[in-house]
Amino acid sequence: MSEVVSFDDHNLTRSANKGRSGPQQPDVFFNRNELSQILQVYGRMVAKAEWRDYAIGETKNACIFAIFHRTADRPLFKIYKEPRLAAKQGAYSVLSQNGRTLKRGKTLAQVLKVFDRKRFHTIDAE
Repeated sequence: MSEVVSFDDHNLTRSANKGRSGPQQPDVFFNRNELSQILQVYGRMVAKAEWRDYAIGETKNACIFAIFHRTADRPLFKIYKEPRLAAKQGAYSVLSQNGRTLKRGKTLAQVLKVFDRKRFHTIDAE
């Protein structure tokens, strides 16, 4: 059976649990500039009717921007931000639907070039 907890008690419990562990890693999110770059590419592909939905999620070490053709489908692409890999392989990566890494780099602009206009274009049936 579920227990009903007030918001005040829930927030106190969460903050108490966070204080117990060792050194805390800051939460990973896309900043405004990064989201602007991603949404610019996303908007272009929505205008071409290639993409129709997106979702933003997070894990302990990464933030993910998932792109869908239909809401019920698996994501076509996932754009990852993993700061712990910044010095090694680059903090940003784009993964395909089957999990293959398409592009990895130190800057988001470099990684988003995988969605360049020349590579992804619609084909008109005549």
